[in-house]
Amino acid sequence: MPQRRWRLRDVWRSLNGGPGHVGPASDHFDGSRFFNPGAPAGRSFGDFVRWQRNRRSKVWPQWVQNRAQPLLPTHLGQGEMALTFVNHITFLIQFAGLNILTDPVYSQRVSPFRNLGPARVRDPGLPFAGLPPVHLVLVSHNHYDHLDIETLIRLEVEHAPHFITTLGNRAFLQQFGLSEVSELDWWETLAPGPAQVSLTPAQHWSSRRPRNRNRTLWGGFMLQVSGRQVFFAGDTGYGAHFGRIRARFGEADLALLPIGAYEPRWFMQNQHMDPDDAVRAHLDLQARTSIGTHFGCFQLTDEGIDDPPQELAIARERHGVPAEAFQVLETGETRLFWRSTRASEPTHG
Repeated sequence: MPQRRWRLRDVWRSLNGGPGHVGPASDHFDGSRFFNPGAPAGRSFGDFVRWQRNRRSKVWPQWVQNRAQPLLPTHLGQGEMALTFVNHITFLIQFAGLNILTDPVYSQRVSPFRNLGPARVRDPGLPFAGLPPVHLVLVSHNHYDHLDIETLIRLEVEHAPHFITTLGNRAFLQQFGLSEVSELDWWETLAPGPAQVSLTPAQHWSSRRPRNRNRTLWGGFMLQVSGRQVFFAGDTGYGAHFGRIRARFGEADLALLPIGAYEPRWFMQNQHMDPDDAVRAHLDLQARTSIGTHFGCFQLTDEGIDDPPQELAIARERHGVPAEAFQVLETGETRLFWRSTRASEPTHG
């Protein structure tokens, strides 16, 4: 599909981020802006300047060739699932008759501009043209590396999926012609087709530009399909919300947990987990298996490209978590789950 012509009006709309949410105050909304109970929602501009002035970023390669090839299944039985790591935070989750994308990002940069901002260092592991029919798209919040408007427009044109996002984002997405958009508050549930989708709390923040900071909500998603529970954490710092999610839903069969974009810790710790935080979240959730996300494609922070999986291995050992319980997929890798009689045992495709 040819790249859509991006007009100045489109850039402004993308930056503006829509009107935000209007509604009554709650335990995470003050009537105007959302907040994290017990933690700050983002850092100050002064902190950002301090980080940039003293930044010590590790050097990333200019380009990385993907080593894995996706092997999408031709058939899935009841309760079986295929998971393909597309890139960064984007996964294709497949059940029988249901294909789901998480925070899909296919653009060259995670930015409102085509020539500025963090650029990808590898191709998507699954080309856009190779996607099967997409039925559901989950959008956890409005940051550019999670809400990639050009990719969402392409999905609308090619697949017309049901987009499920957080409070305040529906009107924004509808400005770009997305037809079926639902928005949820924390703990709200929607049942599109064979799936039940619940929005869960996360510890993060939102913004497309400084003036619309925290006008829209952030969160994760709990998917319940064919007797299985799959948790997609979105983008989050470590906090007590993981224990609350476990208390409400029980253990997840599979958890997709972010392990990247975490350095320097003084700046990132409230909004992005590091691998040790992710292992603690895995234990709080009592997930049967966890998969690392949010790394290896766009240089957003100061750690090296290979640091997240390496640090994850150290964190697993520190907390006594077996390697098979918290895994990392290669970009482009497809993995099949629950095809054996032992429900927690994954097998490669």
